Amino acid sequence: MDASTHGEFIAPRVRSKRLQRIQLYLELLMLDCVAIVSAFLISSRFGGDTKVFDGWQLALMALIGYLGFALAANVYSATNFTDPRASLRRSVSALLYALVAMVFFTYVVHASQQISRIAFGFGAMLALFFLVAGRALFVRVALRRLEGSLLNELVICDGMETPTLPIRHRLNARALGLRPDLDDPEMLDRIGRHLRGFDRVVVSCPPERCDAWTLLLRGANIDGEFLLSDRTAADVISLGRVGSHATHIVSRGPLSTSNRAAKRCLDLAITVPAILLLSPLLVIVALAIKLDSPGPIFFSQLRVGRGNQLFRIYKFRTMRSEQSDHAGARSASRDDDRITRVGRFLRRTSIDELPQLLNVFEGDMSLVGPRPHALGSLAGDKLFWQVDRRYWLRHALKPGITGLAQVRGLRGATESEADLEDRLAADLEYLQGWSLWREVTILISTAMVVVHRKAF
Repeated sequence: MDASTHGEFIAPRVRSKRLQRIQLYLELLMLDCVAIVSAFLISSRFGGDTKVFDGWQLALMALIGYLGFALAANVYSATNFTDPRASLRRSVSALLYALVAMVFFTYVVHASQQISRIAFGFGAMLALFFLVAGRALFVRVALRRLEGSLLNELVICDGMETPTLPIRHRLNARALGLRPDLDDPEMLDRIGRHLRGFDRVVVSCPPERCDAWTLLLRGANIDGEFLLSDRTAADVISLGRVGSHATHIVSRGPLSTSNRAAKRCLDLAITVPAILLLSPLLVIVALAIKLDSPGPIFFSQLRVGRGNQLFRIYKFRTMRSEQSDHAGARSASRDDDRITRVGRFLRRTSIDELPQLLNVFEGDMSLVGPRPHALGSLAGDKLFWQVDRRYWLRHALKPGITGLAQVRGLRGATESEADLEDRLAADLEYLQGWSLWREVTILISTAMVVVHRKAF
């Protein structure tokens, strides 16, 4: 079937299932906790006198151990529904490790004789039974709630004949005038908005477009695949399948749903109190800007965000209003005559960046991530994405107020291509090695370099 002749292949706006998945993960976590606790409470009633450790204490030790091993093994992830058997094996293994750890702990503290072996053994068997039975039932119910699919899936038909696939949503790229043009940020923004809400995208396109689609999908934080017969046509990660057709997987999101949820919680936990505590300072700065020079208090500019979508960033205005560079083609320099007296102080102390807390609160940005750039930003005499096509990969996550490049001192004007390449290398390293702990260390490091020699 040739997708190019079917106008109905237009992907509708879909509601993301990420929040639903997070809710299901939390419900499954609670179910596992109830299974383990209830198992040891029941066993303690039939196991005799435990002398030191009662049912609640046994349950607490087992639960702490299980949660530690389960979270380390990424038990609460999409595999609970896409591969229930594998997930069940990991959860059972986590519980067995926890039980072994309990035996070892009580032996080390010389308390093994204070636990009823009957209560412990019966509780362990019940916990395993409740865990397996509860998960088997939960997965069936959860899939019905998700309308049979854990992910929102989309097929993009870009000028190639596309077979009938068991995927509900389709998009005819040619009919909508969409093309993966890496030299056109506005086109990438349009594609990014069509991809919003989807978790998995299967592309059918000519081989010469594969590289561009690969970079675009990797920068969109989406699991991307190709319907191809030639594996050399793209940078293939692994093989996949949709219905009876083989696919080549070329893109994986850098963060799982649970990690994205943890990152968002950290953002809100810091951003909301920060906005409230800093509100007097924000008012004082606003008054100083108004008194220093005519013009608006805030400077806003279109920048490239997650999934290569454009968003409007907020800063305190630090330049004379009539000389503001909304395209971002000219980087600020140390002796820049456009910067006002108040603006120079704000830049030097990074106070001009504080309104971006509103971007974080709205969800366009994160506290930590690759810094968002203006469309006209230049490295030497080239636009950023012309220096290195991997530039588009850095948009797989939300842009940040600070990032790994910034705490390493890679800030200020990009006077040469090397300046951009160094920052890009740091951004890609951040994406590939993301962890919540690293997020915290970058925030701590940022506090130590708020005032820096490259701020002007």
